[in-house]
Amino acid sequence: MIVKEKPKSFYKIFERKGPGQKTTHYCPGCGHGTAHKLLAEIIDEMGIQDRTVFLSPVGCSVFAYYYFDTGNIQCSHGRAPAVGTGVKRVRDDAVVISYQGDGDLAGIGTTEIIHAANRGENMTVIFINNAIYGMTGGQMAPTTLSGQKTLTTPEGRDLSLDGAPIGMAEVMNALAPPVYIERVSLSSPAGIMKTRRAFKKALQNQIDKKGFSFVEVLSPCPINWKMDPVRAREWMKETMEEIFPPGCLRDTADQCTPHTLLKPLNDTQLMDLFRVKKELPQVQKQELPQEQHIKISGFGGQGVLSAGILLANCVIAEGLEATWLPSYGPEMRGGTANASVILSQEAIGSPVVDEPNILMAMNLPSLLNFEEKVLPGGLIIVNSSVVDRKVKRKDVKALYVPASEMARNEGLISAANIVMLTVYLLESRVVDLETFKAVLPLSLKKKEYLDLNLRLIQKAEAFYAGL
Repeated sequence: MIVKEKPKSFYKIFERKGPGQKTTHYCPGCGHGTAHKLLAEIIDEMGIQDRTVFLSPVGCSVFAYYYFDTGNIQCSHGRAPAVGTGVKRVRDDAVVISYQGDGDLAGIGTTEIIHAANRGENMTVIFINNAIYGMTGGQMAPTTLSGQKTLTTPEGRDLSLDGAPIGMAEVMNALAPPVYIERVSLSSPAGIMKTRRAFKKALQNQIDKKGFSFVEVLSPCPINWKMDPVRAREWMKETMEEIFPPGCLRDTADQCTPHTLLKPLNDTQLMDLFRVKKELPQVQKQELPQEQHIKISGFGGQGVLSAGILLANCVIAEGLEATWLPSYGPEMRGGTANASVILSQEAIGSPVVDEPNILMAMNLPSLLNFEEKVLPGGLIIVNSSVVDRKVKRKDVKALYVPASEMARNEGLISAANIVMLTVYLLESRVVDLETFKAVLPLSLKKKEYLDLNLRLIQKAEAFYAGL
């Protein structure tokens, strides 16, 4: 009779490591193997193997996809929380485990973990703290203790030169949204059982959609500490746990959600904040004929980026969803520039527009670069004042608008973007033109140009009527 066997969430044989391999790559006494085993057992116990997505960034854990028979994504150094955010936005039912080391999470990935926690992303973060860079030879890590000798601190960490070790659980506890923060230790059997309970709670919080859970795990690294496994665990108990005391720093999952920890602004306060309430007309929310994936492209100084912001603000004012993502060269004015804008009735998972169904080409290079990427049945609006060739494709609709010429005739060539946007709105009907006129003054930096821009909208309306 089999009393104990490998968890089903592990591959039976680690073929990705090599044909027939049955052992992990972890060093003798390493805590990663223990943490992996606990997670795999809990995944089996909770019946979430088919929902689990394991995120492995750079570090000793980078090869976790050798072992876990779950969804696996190998992430760039420090970026696992950002990848996990993307996964959760498109697969809300996924159980995301961001499994990171101290160099990865507390070093290069500080930005990602702080902002994922501050957004209260509904994910589980397992932070392995062994106070050293293990995979790359034992350099000082953000968590290396004062006086601890490493490859890069042969005389010991000097607080006056290197700063103090970072307590990441305490850093997480300074943020309002996380619902569960605990530090555990693998220094003893009792500590291992507490680690198991913490892992399970952190995963259950995610399944119950309670929010962001963070478990810091003090873990031995005997090879780089230059100790045998027994002494390594003794050192953890004697020294490491004094600096990083185990314990639960926060457990509010049963009392509140991340979004109630900080009192949100009500609708009236939000509208007052953006100075929109009194100025926007009461318009009926319109149904989008289809989700709009828009590329506005030209050179710096044509108002490409501001056109994207203005369009997104108009859509948001009508109660729809919008994203804006700029791209520009280092020169800004005169250099290449484009803006990706998505308009939708649903929450938008990613702001990237690779295949637009709308292209506004303000110059010839923009048409050359993006014409072939427009989806069949899409719309291309060409600034014919600058672009001297026609759209070659027959499976898209093309409109030719002398936007720069019309703007120049009114005395402000940089307002060509207003002409292009007006024609797009009239053609697509995604935003009421009255909303566009109401939001426009809120977007203009130079208010003295408001009347001129409003005249250009009228000129563009007349032009469109004649198409």
